[in-house]
Amino acid sequence: MLRLAALIGVVSVGLFVTGCNNNDNEVTMESNDSNDQEVNDHNDFDNEGNELSADQTLIFARGGDSVSLDYASVTDGESSRVTTQIYETLIEFDNDSFDIGPGLAEDWDMEEGGLEYTFYLREGVTFHDGTAFNADAVKLNFERWADPNHEYHFAEEGYTYSVYGTQFGGFSGDEDHVIEEINVINDYEIQFVLKEPLGSFMQNMGMSYFAITSPAAFEEYGPLINENPVGTGPFKFVSWSRDDRIVLEKNEAYWQDGYPKLDQVIFQVIPDNAARLTALRSGEIDIMDGLNPDDVPVLEGEAGIQVFEGATNNVGYLGFHVDKEPFNDPAVRQALNYAIDKETLIMTLYAGLAEPAKNAVPPGYLGYNDHIQPYAYDPERALELLAEAGYEDGFEFDLWTMPVSRPYMPDPEKAAEVMQANFSEIGLTANIVTMEWATYLERTEQGEHDVFMLGWSGVNGDPDYFLSNLLHGDAIPGGNRSFYQNDDVDRLLNEAKRQVEEETRADLYEEAQSIIHEDAPMIPLVHSTPVLAGSDSVKDYVPHPSTNEVLTHVYLAD
Repeated sequence: MLRLAALIGVVSVGLFVTGCNNNDNEVTMESNDSNDQEVNDHNDFDNEGNELSADQTLIFARGGDSVSLDYASVTDGESSRVTTQIYETLIEFDNDSFDIGPGLAEDWDMEEGGLEYTFYLREGVTFHDGTAFNADAVKLNFERWADPNHEYHFAEEGYTYSVYGTQFGGFSGDEDHVIEEINVINDYEIQFVLKEPLGSFMQNMGMSYFAITSPAAFEEYGPLINENPVGTGPFKFVSWSRDDRIVLEKNEAYWQDGYPKLDQVIFQVIPDNAARLTALRSGEIDIMDGLNPDDVPVLEGEAGIQVFEGATNNVGYLGFHVDKEPFNDPAVRQALNYAIDKETLIMTLYAGLAEPAKNAVPPGYLGYNDHIQPYAYDPERALELLAEAGYEDGFEFDLWTMPVSRPYMPDPEKAAEVMQANFSEIGLTANIVTMEWATYLERTEQGEHDVFMLGWSGVNGDPDYFLSNLLHGDAIPGGNRSFYQNDDVDRLLNEAKRQVEEETRADLYEEAQSIIHEDAPMIPLVHSTPVLAGSDSVKDYVPHPSTNEVLTHVYLAD
């Protein structure tokens, strides 16, 4: 483990943020079969004739830590990047698209015009704790999310499941909750009965939020399940040193024969983009996210390095707390939209790997409203609107800025500085505020901000995931950190959610976006093309549009 030793050595001299020596900050799960196990001797060759590395430990460096390892109770991508390796869903998306295929369910039927879905579960699958995966486990997990009174809902401990609420129309007892009942037919057959059709139901079932946890783990760990994840996935949880690293190991009993190929995966936190790139070049890590787009042309010609380019499937935005003055005035929000020079922002930060955004949903999605005229960069119009709203002398506000790079925002600090200068041009003083990532997410969800920077990446290929989670009143608290609520928008999104005819859904989403554009609860900034970099020894790594790649088929070659 020479690379890991080298990396820890660098950590100890302060290049990376770390909690290695803080025993109170480390979470460890007991392992039955690999802590004392020597690294397997891989003397095989891949299909290209490359000799497999004897050390099949992949180190993935990222800018921030996970918030929780209970996937359904959080919305941040850094959490799901890890939980995707540990947990599995009933259906799985293709490795490079949102086309659905078998997962923990081998097959399924839809009946009664989309009101009944029966899933035929894979037999012989076990959770990491050795207990059997079956229909009872599926039922328990869905009821846990849906029922605030369920013993494993953990509401009193602060767990919330906002994505479940937005994707399935609320929770048990809510009028719009679309799941009427869940019936266990036998150990490997389960039926979902809906009150009314749900156009995104099957896409929802592939979302990482709705993976299956071991019932025995809930019983053993209770609300500490967020630190003790137990799924059926290709990798098992070993330990978590907060703000440092999460260690996973190969699931030797995985149901896919011959997989995973890696023995161990380490998710290492390296906050600074440049430090991550230095670690990659020196061989201390294998893959890094948050690559500065300016570095792409250089790295594409650099020996030993490969660049991975993902799909444009996100939105980076600036959100207003619409209940706080002066941002409770749509004219003020529109003025700030006119103040942002998105083209300069893209030139400065993205090296052309982004396009200006005018909607919260990316182009190409069902119902994307291309007829909307974007707020052009027009400082004079911004000043006029501010004067009309009574703020001709300007005002001061806090601009909350993400502390970590994300696919939609590779350099948040620099982005904040560009926008700060734009606001200054129209007489506004934006004070840049930042804090630790988990705290940032928690406090914006609680509404402590004035204006905040964030973004959203699609995880199921459906527009409802963007619009309902970011702009529906039911997503407060949750993904709707703007605290925006418009009854007409909520009605349109609810109606679209329950349609199965795509043209009807598209019309409803387009109408909702028109209203949102006028209300201007956010400034849609960019839709970016995420880029990552890795060692050329990394094989079969395919970036997924969700930005959460399962590493089942990845391996290291010499």
